[in-house]
This record gives sequence, structure tokens and C-alpha cells, in this order.
Amino acid sequence: MDRPHLPTTESAVAAIREVAREFALEMVVTDDIGADQTSRRISSGAFAVLDPDGSLPHEAFVELGGTPAVTVQVFPEDDAKITVDGVDFEDVPRDSVPAFLRAVHGGLAYVKGRFLPPGWWLIVPLPGDETYKELVLRGTLSRWMSGKVR
Repeated sequence: MDRPHLPTTESAVAAIREVAREFALEMVVTDDIGADQTSRRISSGAFAVLDPDGSLPHEAFVELGGTPAVTVQVFPEDDAKITVDGVDFEDVPRDSVPAFLRAVHGGLAYVKGRFLPPGWWLIVPLPGDETYKELVLRGTLSRWMSGKVR
């Protein structure tokens, strides 16, 4: 599916802000700017503020209010980690973050149980052929997840 390209962390935060407005969710953003502040220091040396190309890497941590509890950590490397009620979805492409959040808050996400391997899986289908699936590690479902069991 063709999604709007989000070339920067700031553009991703603006897109998340729009989703928060759509679903009337409170939103708190913490920005970390500079290689010495971001959690990933892939391309810069120790204690360096700039990357070798002279750019300032920008990372943002977004907390959304409401149910389920959702946080988004947007990385400078064009991906994000989205946590839904304690379940981490790593390496979500930055361009897919708004669709992911709309799927969660719009009622498309669901939980499926399995006998083999045993466990619960949180599944977030996005428009098109993109689906994210993660094991619920705690073994117990949150109240929101319990209401999403299929």
C-alpha cells in the first residue's frame, strides 16, 4: 500500500499528532537531538554530537493517552518501536507508524491464542498486505487485549 513518506522524525511526530487528534488522545513528546542524546549511536563516535555527515540525529519518544497504552519511539534510521500494552513491535518502518496507530485505535488489532506453540499473539493488520504479529510475553492479557480475542 502506498503511504505518505515521512522523511524525518519531526514529520513522523506530526503524523502521530494527527492520529492523536483523530482519536482524541492526549500526546506527550520527548525529543532527543544529537548523536550523544539518541539511543542508537550507529554512525557516530563516542561523545560526538553530530554524525560524520554533519547532521544532527533526532529521535522522539511519544506517549499516547487512552486505552490501550501506546508508546512510539521514532529513530533517526527510518524506523520505530511501537509498544502496545507492554507488547513491543520492533522495526516498524517510520512510514507505517500512522497506519499502525489507526489500526490499533480504530479496532482492527486483535489477539489470537494458539495451542502450539502455546501463547497469545497481538496482531495488527494494516491496509494492504502488511501485518504485524508479536507474542504476548507476560502470558496474561491486559483488559484491552482480553476484549480483542478472536
